[in-house]
Amino acid sequence: MKNKIKDTYKKTKKKTKAFCKKVREEHIVKAYCKNNILFLAFLITCLLNSTMLRFFTMHTMENYLAFKPILADLSILIIAGSFGYLLKPKNRFIYYMILEIFFTFICMVNSIYYTFYTSFASASMLSLTQFIAPVGDAVMENVLELKDLLYLIGPAILIIIHIFLKKKQYYKKVEGKKERKQKTLKTLITGAVLIVIFTVTLSSLEIGRFAKQWNREYIVMRFGIYIYQFNDVVASLQPKINSMFGYDKAKKSFNEYFEGKEEEKDNEYTNIFEGKNVIAIHAESLQTIALNREFNGVEVTPNLNRILKEGMYFSNFYSQVSVGTSSDAELTYNTSLMPTQSGTAFVSYFDRKYVAFPSLLKEKGYYTFSMHANNADFWNRRTMHQSLGYDKFYSKETYKVEKENSIGLGLSDKEFFKQSITKLKKIKEKHDKFYGLLITLTNHTPFSDVDKYDPFEVNIKEKVVNEEGVEEEKIYPYMEGTKLGNYFKSVHYADAALGEFLQALEENGLLENTVFVLYGDHDARLPKKDYQRLLNYDKETDGLLDKEDEGYQEFDSYQYELNRKVPLIIWTKDKQFNKEITNVMGMYDVLPTLGNMLGIENKYALGHDIFNINEDNIVVFPNGNWLTNKIYYNSQKGEYLSLDGEAISEEYIIAKNKYSEELLNVSNNMIVFDLLNEDKSENNNKEGS
Repeated sequence: MKNKIKDTYKKTKKKTKAFCKKVREEHIVKAYCKNNILFLAFLITCLLNSTMLRFFTMHTMENYLAFKPILADLSILIIAGSFGYLLKPKNRFIYYMILEIFFTFICMVNSIYYTFYTSFASASMLSLTQFIAPVGDAVMENVLELKDLLYLIGPAILIIIHIFLKKKQYYKKVEGKKERKQKTLKTLITGAVLIVIFTVTLSSLEIGRFAKQWNREYIVMRFGIYIYQFNDVVASLQPKINSMFGYDKAKKSFNEYFEGKEEEKDNEYTNIFEGKNVIAIHAESLQTIALNREFNGVEVTPNLNRILKEGMYFSNFYSQVSVGTSSDAELTYNTSLMPTQSGTAFVSYFDRKYVAFPSLLKEKGYYTFSMHANNADFWNRRTMHQSLGYDKFYSKETYKVEKENSIGLGLSDKEFFKQSITKLKKIKEKHDKFYGLLITLTNHTPFSDVDKYDPFEVNIKEKVVNEEGVEEEKIYPYMEGTKLGNYFKSVHYADAALGEFLQALEENGLLENTVFVLYGDHDARLPKKDYQRLLNYDKETDGLLDKEDEGYQEFDSYQYELNRKVPLIIWTKDKQFNKEITNVMGMYDVLPTLGNMLGIENKYALGHDIFNINEDNIVVFPNGNWLTNKIYYNSQKGEYLSLDGEAISEEYIIAKNKYSEELLNVSNNMIVFDLLNEDKSENNNKEGS
């Protein structure tokens, strides 16, 4: 047996040497390159684009040194390009150009999308283009950068090479049908072999996360952008398929999850607001970073600063949105469910059964309504608000919107609140108890209508003595002209509008027996470089401090993520609380927390009453990242930041990862399979019996 293996080894070695010698002597590689210039140009440019995309988006050494995604992208490109050989040489350019444009489009879209969402694009977003269009200019102004145009170099190179080859009569060579088929087959086999090699290098963890798809950065870092995008298309179709198949498995895991979930207990805040009216403000893009901040002694948010001191202020509160942004915030706030893994609940799953604030309060005799001076069909709110239990949606058609009273995307906040007061007065006259959600609009990206905001300067002014000994004012630009600076101007306007609204509520007796709630729907997606300027501004150079300079503040990707928190404030006219809650809290904790105060309960809530769980709370994000008082865990990188310098055990991380994954899956199943719909459950039981 040993001799046989030895002989086989010698023969293989001999054949390999002979092949290598033949390659050298006959210049096979050189000849191949010369005869396949167009195909190779297509491969190289598309591979360069996919590699650039990863380098421009995920700034980690693991990503820079990763070979797997290159192998994966290359194999896909070879397989796709192999079919070009079935065409005659003169027709191949058109085929490769179509592929080049297609793969370039994938890279450009993902590059732009990542800048705005810090994630990669999903095919399910195609169903949301009607909602993206109205804010298209805002998105492009905020996120389109020079790097997003670099991918166009690929198609340009292919065109230049095509012109060169045409001049050299390259396309006039004759290839028979048999030869073209052989080239196609050999190239296809090469691509297939690379796919096999790539597949055998995958770990079970990588395969598992690939199947689940919700951790997009992780998938692109290991599978490349092209396989990710193909898998995403399949995953986008999966909800439609899953809603027909897999119900029993989903129902079983759902039952097990809630059977093991502890019931919320009563605490000192139980029923303190029972029977009171509720006016809630869904504050567009309002981040905590704007609160308690001033420029030249002038507060950015004087009205918010006042009520957060007089009310209950949750200072470590995080939104948990995905691609549905504002609509995801509404979903999680109202239902204590997470955004769906594919698409958005408001668009794809509006016809499901939801247990939400409006529906629960309606059972207690409340009149429930929502107000938003935008198109009722934006994010499919007209239909979805009915599913959530609102009696009426006061949309754009019920407001007087004119050019002179509009800012940004539509009716200004000041005018919106002014016209809403009239509606609120009529509601109070007709109903003993009411619950209303008012969705603001002005403080929406790109924060560029600075001439329409109230005057507010974000520079630095100092009194200095000049050479003549005369005191004069010196102005340093600081945040003027930056997106973050314009954001502060926008927030200052939004805060002034809120102040006028609170005053109007008081004057019209609408704060009597009323709880006022305000939450930021999501962060403003502002550039990291502007935060660096905010924290490390050097007024002497109008630049940034060096890391070695005194006063320099570190602001890395972890700090950026942690600074995406938004405010949550619960306030009453009688200044009942004057309390700050510092424990980390997510949007899905609002319904259990505020619901306990109002005397309602959603037993299918995924969040917790913060006053029951306190410092043991965990905030799970749709991408699999999570946050506790101890650490912020990045599931894409498999890394964490300890928030108190304490070493974290592996068991702690494993347990929280398991909890997060289970919560995300249960939440997704509840929506996709309509598990809260008892009628559907009965029908499925009958069909199975």
